[in-house]
Amino acid sequence: MTNGQTNPQPHAGAVDLGDADLNARIAEGMADVEKLLHSELNRGEGFIQDKVTHLAEAGGKRFRPMMALLASEFGPRPGSEKVVQAACIVEMVHLSTLYHDDVMDEAERRRGVDSANHRWSNSVAILAGDILLAHASRLMSELDTATVAHFSQTFEELVTGQMRETVGPAQGIDPVDHYMDVIREKTGVLIASAGYLGGLHAGASEEHVDALYRLGGHIGIIFQIVDDMIDIFSDPEESGKTPGTDLREGVFTLPVLLAMEEDTPEGAQLRELLTGPLNDDTSVHHALSLLARSTGRQKALAVVEDQLALAEEQLDRLPDIPATQALRQLSCYTVSRVG
Repeated sequence: MTNGQTNPQPHAGAVDLGDADLNARIAEGMADVEKLLHSELNRGEGFIQDKVTHLAEAGGKRFRPMMALLASEFGPRPGSEKVVQAACIVEMVHLSTLYHDDVMDEAERRRGVDSANHRWSNSVAILAGDILLAHASRLMSELDTATVAHFSQTFEELVTGQMRETVGPAQGIDPVDHYMDVIREKTGVLIASAGYLGGLHAGASEEHVDALYRLGGHIGIIFQIVDDMIDIFSDPEESGKTPGTDLREGVFTLPVLLAMEEDTPEGAQLRELLTGPLNDDTSVHHALSLLARSTGRQKALAVVEDQLALAEEQLDRLPDIPATQALRQLSCYTVSRVG
């Protein structure tokens, strides 16, 4: 499971959101977030700065800050200084999880560059992630206690999701249910937080803040399922990914789990083959061939469509303004990436 990371996409601030004025406001907000992020990551001792800025400078879509800025459109203070701080906090927390994930996954590359653990060491990567959390915590304290309380819950869910993935499903737990819990906690919760904090610090109503929080969670789940499908079914020329990366790591994502449930020759072969990481190209190619002939892709897309319908329910709770249409467009775009 790649935690929402595929090949580099266009920077979020450059996305056409369907309204010229909204595009301008979001682009300005994203520039403010980038400026604050750069300032925050360059705090402290020099020997820390290059480690902490490593992944931020490598790029990234900045999807979470854009979600926060769009959510702020539902309040009387869109793109305010507090909204920008909240958007920056969410991105810093996201970056910190990437450092920690790379250590746990023993990853060698992230965003097209050497991962911090590969370039320096596991200890340095872990400490870089910790420093990011320290910076984010200080910014939270400058906002209000509600933000601190919210992120204490968010941290708990993020760690629970990582722990859940690490220990695997308990006896009697359906692997698909386990997978859905993991991605809700590891990916969905932080995009949900972006929606929540953007709306909260713009002064949106409780009803709209709640809708934005729930919407962000569904978008995050869609985002991760689609990423996991791209890992299995994408054309490497288009995605920039080597298909089967998760299989090589012994991580079985939704389309794989659904295919393994099949009462078909393909399902039986997959159950026999996928007992752990696949260590050779022949086995990976065989598994990918079986998956292509299975119903795993179609069944995973059906789950995505269910999540999209739940996202639409939250969108219907929001007023009909350009930001709502932009969020609807982003939800559909997330699904369309799988082709």
